[in-house]
Amino acid sequence: MSRLLDSLPELYRELLPGFFRQDVPEETKATCSNCAMCKDTAQGAVEAVDGVSRFFRPDTKCCTYFPRLPNYLVGALLSDDRPELAEGRRRMEARIASRIGVTPQWVKPPAKFSFLYKNGHQFFGRAASLRCPYYGESSGGCTIWPYREAVCSTFFCKYVAGNDGRKFWMSLKTYLTLTEIQLSRWASLQLLPDYVLSGKDRADRGESTPLAVEDLDDAPPPARAYAELWKEHAGRELEYYRECYRRVRALTADDLDRLLGFDGHVELKTVETLFATATSPRLPRTLRFNPDATVQWLPDGSVALGAYSDFDAIALPGEAYGLLVEFTGRQPVEAVREHLREHKQADLSEDILLELYRHRILVEA
Repeated sequence: MSRLLDSLPELYRELLPGFFRQDVPEETKATCSNCAMCKDTAQGAVEAVDGVSRFFRPDTKCCTYFPRLPNYLVGALLSDDRPELAEGRRRMEARIASRIGVTPQWVKPPAKFSFLYKNGHQFFGRAASLRCPYYGESSGGCTIWPYREAVCSTFFCKYVAGNDGRKFWMSLKTYLTLTEIQLSRWASLQLLPDYVLSGKDRADRGESTPLAVEDLDDAPPPARAYAELWKEHAGRELEYYRECYRRVRALTADDLDRLLGFDGHVELKTVETLFATATSPRLPRTLRFNPDATVQWLPDGSVALGAYSDFDAIALPGEAYGLLVEFTGRQPVEAVREHLREHKQADLSEDILLELYRHRILVEA
């Protein structure tokens, strides 16, 4: 096991509350270096149970996504002179020089990318045109990984704890996103007060606006609009981002707690609750076969079942299906197990049932 903090950028190690210093189970099913979703490298892969292939391209993997990096993480990357990050710094500097998606709060996706991402269909992991600009084609990895944002820190294609694990990591993403928003707003307020006080930061909160000509043509915003946005920092964006990093780095855990306020307390409590569920699961008293589960019989007579995720179907011996449908929710789990032992000479252990429940093949009645 490793600490939860070890899965996040180093900047957070002195900022986040004590909860993040505990151990978290490793997501061993999401093998990024030997992609669990690429057909040629996936171990024990099960084809999609609805007949639609969702295997990823080996030259994109799950990196068909454009991260929205907060100003202080951008500054942290630009301030890190380690040789192994030279390519990531080069790409970030080129992105900033393009002025596309470059604001005092974020270096974010172009508007056209966001439109395509929101309106695409079954493209994730498969559309090379939506590959992350920081993806290292030769290495198959990320060129800015130590300074990744909330989504990249918390996404896994498969979860050891099934749906419980996914809910935990998604709640952590929500908490980290709130942290990114508040820290980046705070840094902007220190260096460019008008940006926050005039409400310009609200335009960076995912509000949809029509695509402009510049968005469609992958061109920077008009020079006048860009200068008005950046004011005295126009042309000095690199130093601005580095200063955001320096200021955020000087904050304490108490400072962050005040910035997150009541919303932060609520989100942290949610993270803690879902972490407990993911790491200490409880089998419900009654279970039923999930009527929404997708069932696909395979040529060898086994059956593939999918429920909580399009990426994490499981294969079972064909005879297992006849056992699972005995769980109707009308009797307690122990009564159904006794019935199966007596009438079908089958003993489904609690561990097996718990795994099926975590994958939501079986659900609480």
